[in-house]
Amino acid sequence: MFAKGQTVIQYMEQLAPKHLAYPDDKDRIGLQLGTLQKEIRTVMVALDVNEEVVDEAIQAGADLIIAHHAIIFRPLRHIQTDSPAGKVYERLIKHDIAVYIAHTNLDNAEWGMNDWMAEALGIQNPVPVDETQREQLYKLVVFVPATHADQVREAVLNAGAGSIGNYSHCSFNVDGTGTFLPQEGTNPFLGSAGNMEQAAEVRIETIVPHGIRGSVIQAMLKAHPYEEVAYDVYPLDLKGKAYGLGRTGKLESEMTLAAFAQVVKEKLDVPHVRVVGDPDRIVKKAAVIGGSGSRYYQAARFRGADVLVTGDVDYHTAQDALAAGIALIDPGHNAEKIMKAKVADWLQEQLGKHRYDTKVIASAVNTEPFRFM
Repeated sequence: MFAKGQTVIQYMEQLAPKHLAYPDDKDRIGLQLGTLQKEIRTVMVALDVNEEVVDEAIQAGADLIIAHHAIIFRPLRHIQTDSPAGKVYERLIKHDIAVYIAHTNLDNAEWGMNDWMAEALGIQNPVPVDETQREQLYKLVVFVPATHADQVREAVLNAGAGSIGNYSHCSFNVDGTGTFLPQEGTNPFLGSAGNMEQAAEVRIETIVPHGIRGSVIQAMLKAHPYEEVAYDVYPLDLKGKAYGLGRTGKLESEMTLAAFAQVVKEKLDVPHVRVVGDPDRIVKKAAVIGGSGSRYYQAARFRGADVLVTGDVDYHTAQDALAAGIALIDPGHNAEKIMKAKVADWLQEQLGKHRYDTKVIASAVNTEPFRFM
């Protein structure tokens, strides 16, 4: 059985929820071309979508491309099929290949782009360089007959509720007595219509993050034996995980800037890096921002980073960072290609868990526009 396009994207948005994208209209995420109302036999994951990637997708029989960089960034006034962009759109449409974009939501996601880059570079216990939001937490309270308390609690906690810091499956439980009077036409789990009932019940309380609130409630309702479930969900002042751009943390072991530049070059699989700063400088704490993040050098410096790894560093920003006392290593924008295999592996695992035959592959096309002479 092959997954529908919407199902594939539901899994993708578990990895990179849309609400993590920058809250302005400058970022282009979501479905940009085609339809998800179809079976997906093959998904291709790419950094960019150009003619070569489209050719690769056609050869692979892909029905859907999931990419990091948008193919439509500015509003279109026309589509001319003899223009470079128009040719790409035309071939995608003719071969019924949909294109879905995950950009800053993938950058900011937990175990998304910047966590993958931080892991590759040996950055320990990473936190965002520029925090953009804190996850909203909710308290879920549900009243369950004592005979089914374990069943409902397990369903809710296994759905992801109850995480506090490094602890999972946290809940609070109070025994009590529930009363109810089933009206005519009801089919109560306990008692009978027209008779006042008292039941030994357990009040189960737990914490639910915003992103999984719906799925947790569905798991609770499915496991609950009552025809009408009594439960409450209310927001908390307590905030959850921090989300934002980039990651920073201490390295596994300190080293010179020159040595760390070699690590960046090797681990991010790039042919060269540009370095700003004294090569003999000792680096203990590093920051990384995928793509073009040099404007955040002050934020990285404020977090205590000795060096910021990011692409597209311009001349004047390099001078300013040098004067501010923070080193820069520029591996180029294309270093984000790390996402291709990571996303493909993650999606394939999710689809496999649910017994779908849909195949997920990583694009092998090198979309680096620069050539190094």
